[in-house]
This record gives sequence, structure tokens and C-alpha cells, in this order.
Amino acid sequence: MTQAPQVDAATLTGELKWWQHGIIYQIYPRSYQDSNGDGVGDLPGITARLPYIASLGVEAVWLSPIFKSPMRDFGYDVADYCDIDPLFGTLEQFDTLVAEAHRLGMKIMLDYVPNHSSSDHAWFQEAISSTDNPKRDWYVWQNPAPDGGPPNNWKSFFAGPAWTLDAASGQYYLHQFLPSQPDLNWRNPDVRAAMFDVLRFWMRRGVDGFRVDVIWLLAEDERYLDEPENPHWQPGQPDHWRLEHPYTQDQPETHEYIREMRRVLDEFDDRMMVGEIYLPLERLLPYSGTPDAQMVHLPFNFHLILLPWTANEVRAFADSYDAASTLAGAWPNWVLGNHDQHRFKSRVGAAQYRVAQTLLLTLRGTPTVYYGDELGMENVAIPFEQMVDPAGLQQPDVPSASRDPERTPMQWEAGPNAGFAPAGVTPWLPLAPDADTVNVQAQQDDPHSDLNYFRALTKLRRDYPVLLGGDYRSLDTDHSDVFAFERTQGGQRLTVLLNFGAETRDLSGISGQTVLSSLNDLPDSTSALRPNEARIILN
Repeated sequence: MTQAPQVDAATLTGELKWWQHGIIYQIYPRSYQDSNGDGVGDLPGITARLPYIASLGVEAVWLSPIFKSPMRDFGYDVADYCDIDPLFGTLEQFDTLVAEAHRLGMKIMLDYVPNHSSSDHAWFQEAISSTDNPKRDWYVWQNPAPDGGPPNNWKSFFAGPAWTLDAASGQYYLHQFLPSQPDLNWRNPDVRAAMFDVLRFWMRRGVDGFRVDVIWLLAEDERYLDEPENPHWQPGQPDHWRLEHPYTQDQPETHEYIREMRRVLDEFDDRMMVGEIYLPLERLLPYSGTPDAQMVHLPFNFHLILLPWTANEVRAFADSYDAASTLAGAWPNWVLGNHDQHRFKSRVGAAQYRVAQTLLLTLRGTPTVYYGDELGMENVAIPFEQMVDPAGLQQPDVPSASRDPERTPMQWEAGPNAGFAPAGVTPWLPLAPDADTVNVQAQQDDPHSDLNYFRALTKLRRDYPVLLGGDYRSLDTDHSDVFAFERTQGGQRLTVLLNFGAETRDLSGISGQTVLSSLNDLPDSTSALRPNEARIILN
């Protein structure tokens, strides 16, 4: 039998904030549970599934946008920041969800979308009514170029110009996404005040934290200069990548706006925010701020998604990120997938799935898990005629542009619609062809299932607090396809061995007691590490 940990878990988790020691579980609400038979997931459906989520051993549930919206970008085009879209439910049903999550010991996080609103929002409707309307300056307007075209060459993330002409006034407005998602003007203090009141509204309703959408885009360079061409762009890559983006991303003013945002969160006890930021490490960590000028609690670290999946590449980044985080006074965090990125099992391959899952849940820092990844859900091929994602529809020549493949309905059971929606209902996106075999019901009672391997990992995090707050150090193994590291704290040490390759590797120098193996047994710790095996050893 494994000896009891030498460090008391309750003591350690008391020293760490919930967003440091816990796992964040992301739900795409449209795809989690349809309770009313319209083919779209909703808040009552999520509430009904909260006991399952609690059984996973996660700390917080992050909901992708549920605000009132015309759904042209599926909720990331907000028409009312302080109301629930009827597609998902009501404010009262949201309150019920929050209360039940709290009763089960979990936190609730919302997706906050401050960079842009919907063109249907009352603010924008006022802004386009006349050039002297007080709301005009709540958005970003520019006069045409001398030839009458857009003011500069800035591009939308969804392809094409980032400017659309308002024919009535003759001016262009900025939108870094769809034309129906006009950028808010964060230089206007009235905009900031209104958006900060949105945060207060939801925190008063019990919301514990926020994932802040595209937070690194809040400000633009006021000179509105053309952005330089990207010499590395290749055909088949997104149109947005044609340019480098020194004038639309990571502006100094953005940092100040985030510091103001943080001060609003700090008006309430024990709240947090994680920022969506796609930047290199040296530009990412400054978004944590400094002790006297704090910014986001967690600047999302997406590098595991973007890196080549090799032991050497992952080790090198883990070493540099952990060291840089310590130097910056930032708490690390890790992500393998989300609603914008393809399923990680599809990306790394079935053989490496548990290696990746083990890595995510044992590195130092806060893991974020995407719904269904605990089951091993994979991308679902969506024919163009069934595609609904505007990023894919607007870029048919970019096969990877659509985000539909990773947004398909949660797989609960075998049978019609995999338990996501009633029989006879057409879900908003097609289900995976393997839903009859890869689902919660099929895996629930199988001790060797992916679901129960995930639960075993989260149980280890509870049983061995060294996995929560312990130090990280990588280990040399003389094998280029093995990544080994140890977590140490207070006399407790766990060693994590990850075989990224298809060869057996001798690691007999590492001794102790095996507490978990991805191959569903407990081999002697000195036995060879098998192909594609993840093994955790108590030393």
C-alpha cells in the first residue's frame, strides 16, 4: 500500500488560492446538454450535469458565452452583457446553476468579451445613428483612405479587411472579427466604466471568475499605420497571418486597461481572471503584472497546443516557462485544448493521449481541461454544407480554419444523440461517429477507461499535494523521447515519466513506488518504461 502523504493536503490548498490548486473545466454551453429538445445545450442541462462534473475532481467550471446575442459568432458577439440569451435560459436559471455549483464545492467562471460587442447592441445602434451621438466614440471610427477605401491594411481574424464602411456617415468602423462585431473604443473612459460595471453585475450574482476574451487586443496604435507583411506566410494559412500585427496587438495602453480591470475584481473577495493571450513567452508573462500593479491572475499559456509534440521540445519549454514564471512572480498554467483549437487526442494521436493528459495534470501550475477531453473525444469531420463556424465559412481555402470539429456535442451514452438531446432532435452540430462507444456511460464503470484514468489523476492531485504546490525540476534520462520531471515539497517527491516514443526505455536508475501507470497496472518502478507510457512514482 502507498504510504500517506507527509504534507497535509488541506494545509497546502489553504495556502494556495482556488485558481492555483484547482482544475478549470471549460464547457461550451451549446454542446453540453440540451434539456428542452431544441438541439442546443442550455443552462438547465448544465445544472443537471453538475454532479458528474464534480465527480471529475475539478475546482471550477468556465462557461463560454451565454449572454444575449444574435449568435453570428455563437455568443462572442454580445448584444446585452447583463442578460442571458433565451437560447440558454434565464437569469433565474443561471442563479440556480451558480447556487448548485457552489453547493457542490465548485466555482463558476464566465467568458467576458470586452474587445467588441455585437452590432445589434444598443450602444452600436446609437453610435451609427449620427456622428454626434454620445455613443459614437464608444467604437473605433476612421475616415476613408484617399482612394475612398479602408483607412489602412489591417485584417480581420476571420479574413478580409478589419474595416467596414458605414455608408450613412462615410466613415469606417474597426472590427477585428466579423463586421457584426465592432471593436469597442477602450480609450474612452465611459466604455471602460460601462464594461467594468458588467463585471460587478456578474460578481454580485456570485460569479467567481472570468476568462477574458482576446484581452491582448483591447487597444490599437492611434497612428493607424499599415501593418507589415509577414514574410513567413504561406498559401493555405489564414488570411490574418499575411500580416504581422505590431499596431493591433499587445499595445502599452492595453496593460493599463487590464490593471484597471484587476482593481475592479479586487473590490470583491477571492475573484480571478484568466486572459486569452496568444503571445511569445517574453510578452505573455508581463500580463501578470507586478505586486504593486497587478493584471490577470493567469495569462493563458497555449504553448502546449502550438509546440511540436516531442519530449525535447516540451521539456525545453516547460523548463523555460517554469523558470520565467518564478522570476516574474507569476503562477503557471497549462492548456491542451479549447473551443478554438482542435481536440488534443486528434493532435497528438491516440497512443499519446494519456501521456498528454498526465503531463497536463502533473506540471506545476493550473490546468484547464476542455469538456469531453476526459473521455478522449476527438475532432469530428464536419462537411462544408453542415459547417456553421464563420471562421471556416469565410475561409473555405483554409482547411484548419473551422472550429466546428472541436465543438461537437458531449457524448453521454449510447443511442440517439448520445444522450445530448432527445431522440428525433437534430443537434446543432453532428455527433461523433464513435459516440456509441466513447461516452460517459460506457466508461463510467470501466476501471481502465480514459474517464477513470482522468479521475485517477485528479485523485492523485488530492492525495499528493506536492502535485499542487511543489517545485518542478526536469531530469536527464539519456533518452531523447522521454520527458522526466520531479515535483518536490516538504519531504515529498513524485517523479513523472513520459515516454513520447514507441520504444521501451530503460530507466532503472529511478526507484520508488509506482502509484499510477497509463497502461492500467502498477509495474515495479525500476522496470523499463514501455512505449507511450506515462508513469508516476512516489520516491
